[in-house]
Amino acid sequence: MNRILHRIGREAGVPEIAKILADKIPPTDLQSLLLETYKQIAQRRRPSDLLSEYRRNSFTRPSKLDSEVLARWDRAAFDHLPENFELIELSPVSPLGSVSAIAPVSQDWVLTTIRHTELVSDPTNALALECAFRRQELIRTNPKITAKIHLACSHRVLRTQRYPNPQALQHFRLFSLCSAGRDTGSFNFENESLTQHLQFYLKLLKDYVGPNARTRVTLDNMSQNFGFTKALSSVTENILLEFPGTTLVQVDSKKVRTGYYQQFRFHIYVSQNEHWVELVDGGDTDWTRKLLNNQKERLITSAIGSDRACDMAKTNLAST
Repeated sequence: MNRILHRIGREAGVPEIAKILADKIPPTDLQSLLLETYKQIAQRRRPSDLLSEYRRNSFTRPSKLDSEVLARWDRAAFDHLPENFELIELSPVSPLGSVSAIAPVSQDWVLTTIRHTELVSDPTNALALECAFRRQELIRTNPKITAKIHLACSHRVLRTQRYPNPQALQHFRLFSLCSAGRDTGSFNFENESLTQHLQFYLKLLKDYVGPNARTRVTLDNMSQNFGFTKALSSVTENILLEFPGTTLVQVDSKKVRTGYYQQFRFHIYVSQNEHWVELVDGGDTDWTRKLLNNQKERLITSAIGSDRACDMAKTNLAST
């Protein structure tokens, strides 16, 4: 990237052109400049150029999954959603920096627009913003209010990073959960919210993918706190009692926090014919703490790959 920017600056006769645009031009003026720039570029494009671009651009091609299949998946997920979760429809875009400003993710991995927004690349970040907005409204009436907010959504995301696997999708659908609240002691928030997230996914996968599929949960404990480790153990015990056919592996990795998940991370895998496929990723983050500048705020996010889940269900039907 540095070499490319150096070449552009040299050819344009404006060294450090990117820094000048970012630092010297107000955002609204930069938006006007870029709007006019792309307007002129679009005016030069022929219909044949559009078709060529559509053919080679992996961002613009439709999903290979049947819309009816995805609709049935969403219906199943909606039906399994706990009553205290509110299902919302996200905007296609969120504020610029919605991911990179609060998590260690490069802005290069996000499709940025010229109107100072970005296409949603991870619905959990957008849900976290909505949770922070709602928590802020509640805190204005009572600074110590403990009311929890549970949101869910089904959303197609697009990510711009280059994947080493040529079969990897640039855009795909995720069904996501987000739980926000205030620390009330004894890790009660984490215990209750994590249990609800795990219950939702395991019940959904059992009913949707089929009884022949096996599930495995991995819980990665990154906390140094004995009390939290004890709370996490109670979660695993309850999950094993409720889902006796599920394999649960608890790992005390004590990894250095990376700025993404804070105390724990979990994955859920599904197996058919001895091949395990990762479907769910989740954990606790500090995003609402950063957004609200309040160390008492707590947030747990998770998501399941809808495309992968549909493929797993299709495989199950083909084998029966």
